[in-house]
Amino acid sequence: MAKLTRIKKVLIANRGEIALRVIRACRDMGVATVAVYSEADRKSLHVREADEAYLLGPAPSKESYLRGDKIIEIAKKAGADAVHPGYGFLSERANFAQACQDAGLIFIGPPPAAIEAMGDKVRAKQIARAAGVPLVPGIDQELPDWQSAAETADRIGYPVLIKASAGGGGKGMRVVRNPEDIQSAFEAATREASGAFGYGGVYLEKMLENVKHVEIQLIADTHGNAVYMGERECSLQRRNQKMVEEAPSQAVDEELRREMGRVAVAAAREVGYVNAGTIEFLVTQDRQFYFMEMNTRLQVEHPVTELTTGFDIVAEQLRIADGQPLSFKQEDLRARGWAIECRITAEDPFNNFLPSVGTVRRTVPPTGPGVRLDSAVYDGYEVSLFYDPMIAKLITWGSSREEAIARMERALEEYQIFGIHTTIPYHQQLMNSEPFRSGNFYTTSLETNPVLKPDPAARTDQSELAAIMAALFVERKQTVGESAAPVGTGSNGAAPATTEKSAWKEFGRHEMMRRV
Repeated sequence: MAKLTRIKKVLIANRGEIALRVIRACRDMGVATVAVYSEADRKSLHVREADEAYLLGPAPSKESYLRGDKIIEIAKKAGADAVHPGYGFLSERANFAQACQDAGLIFIGPPPAAIEAMGDKVRAKQIARAAGVPLVPGIDQELPDWQSAAETADRIGYPVLIKASAGGGGKGMRVVRNPEDIQSAFEAATREASGAFGYGGVYLEKMLENVKHVEIQLIADTHGNAVYMGERECSLQRRNQKMVEEAPSQAVDEELRREMGRVAVAAAREVGYVNAGTIEFLVTQDRQFYFMEMNTRLQVEHPVTELTTGFDIVAEQLRIADGQPLSFKQEDLRARGWAIECRITAEDPFNNFLPSVGTVRRTVPPTGPGVRLDSAVYDGYEVSLFYDPMIAKLITWGSSREEAIARMERALEEYQIFGIHTTIPYHQQLMNSEPFRSGNFYTTSLETNPVLKPDPAARTDQSELAAIMAALFVERKQTVGESAAPVGTGSNGAAPATTEKSAWKEFGRHEMMRRV
């Protein structure tokens, strides 16, 4: 592995599992790391694992992780050479990338001009069109008023989507099925877009139904090399937020993969793109594909691509930012096996996904062949309402999709988080459902297919289980006595009368009795 020459220390302008992911990549490459944190994250793992850590400010993001000026100030103070934005927060802010460069820092991501161009959804469609990328029927300019929206909708036919020009994540998006709803939908979309992104511009396109959401992972260097690293299946979404991702996609064959990859690389070249990025497509049942948008950053679901290609995307980001060429060529990329990622969030799926806050009393991570866990959760971790509810990403790999699913089922069964509600039991339900196993699902399936909606019968009240388990461990301590000996041994090194293993057995017995 070639050593970096320009980058010796990286500040990670993020938190949680992605901050840890970048720290680990830096450590593998012999690069020092600087963490930043809010007051709510003082005890977070990324703070402990980095070589240095600096307080940003109070818990709210706008006073901490969105303070680009303060992040740059800390980077200069710490002697960092570069800034990695992770995803979310400032990762797709062209002005932040530019401010880093103006301060003499290397921004580990695309050029500011590319972020700005592809961050504007209307302009991105125009760039994609120029590169020969198929577009969803609609218009590639903003709508001045609801009357223009009505005229366009009448021309292309209902249903249509009104979408925000800036931002993403489903904000400023409205489905319109009838002409009488177009005015109210337009006004609601512009209000929401303005509140979420500070800009209320919207455009309109045909709503394609029963489609798959498939994205192409791109990566490009400063030496003219640009490649695509296969596709990811991202159709299982709730309120436009992805829940499960796979690589590859059952909806894509080799011919379609090559064509989607070709036009994705063409779009990246059209905008002068450098570093890692993703182009998202809608794929119809007859395998026609259409450009949606480009994400000018590392994606949450990048691990499934890493597991199926064997390449470390974050390490490549660092090398590219350092001025080095890609370590592989297009012909080196061959999909190997299948990978699945489940996003584990601190929400109660059986109570309308209500956020679950509180203290994680105990966590038991899954292990074994083909299992990867990207998480910043530990025993005593505090989950708050200040940040995104995703607390972990569970990823499995198998030589086939069937093996990847079987390993995910095992990993979800092993994975225990006590003290809060999580989406683990819902993911177990999804993995075991016929639509998921057969691949018969689309972008709206989680909202419309009764089989895929949370089943209360799958509920496990882990808060109550945590209380039972805590009581058992207290009982164990009282039986064994306080000792400096390691857990599981007595003061003389012999096995104690009550072991942690037996406490777990007792815990299981109590749970079985409770359910009866």
